[in-house]
Amino acid sequence: MKRIVLALAVATGLFSATTSFAQVQVGFRGGAHWGTVSKPSMLDNYTPNFQLSPGPQGALFLDIPLGEYISFRPELGYSQKGLAIRQSFNFDVLGVNIPLGARIALQTRNIDVPLLLKLNLASSDSPVQPYFIVGPAVSYSVDSRVSARGDGLFRTQPLNLDLPLGGIMNRWDVSGVGGLGLAFNAGAGQFMLEGRYVHGLTRQIEVPVVQLPVRNRGVSISLGYSFPIGQ
Repeated sequence: MKRIVLALAVATGLFSATTSFAQVQVGFRGGAHWGTVSKPSMLDNYTPNFQLSPGPQGALFLDIPLGEYISFRPELGYSQKGLAIRQSFNFDVLGVNIPLGARIALQTRNIDVPLLLKLNLASSDSPVQPYFIVGPAVSYSVDSRVSARGDGLFRTQPLNLDLPLGGIMNRWDVSGVGGLGLAFNAGAGQFMLEGRYVHGLTRQIEVPVVQLPVRNRGVSISLGYSFPIGQ
């Protein structure tokens, strides 16, 4: 009986110590994502360089403390991924060089579910708290489109074309996420500034026989705010 009482006392003490700093927070963040894809070496001599394609991104999240300096951050987010290709050349007319070219962007709109660990590098009492985040994420592409326009001396209106998903183009993506952020105490909550790198692990183009290692890559920056639940 004494052992049971002692165990309950220890458990109660640990629970009280944990809940003294372990208050769940809810928050939101929003910003921009610059996406591209990895380029297979076999295409180096046949395609232009892939460039970053900007787009919006944001998420709702929970911050669930697991200890004084570590917490679990599940998110439900949205992001626009893809890539851009820009090709240009000069056309000589009566000795005058006229720049011509085109810009083509592939864009997918995605629902993201990152499951991250957050490692705080300062105590919650510090006015500025740097932190690391790392973990996996699962994404589902809602739709996809190609946007093309003439560029150079003359710029045309963009031509948009919807692309089907689920066949050659994969709807699903599993990726690794890593980032660095700064949190600033503001009243009962916190403002945050965060940068991330996303490294896709799933092939985005499924072609029979040939397995093209085309995977998402991207960087993002976001601003957000979180506050304790119940306050």
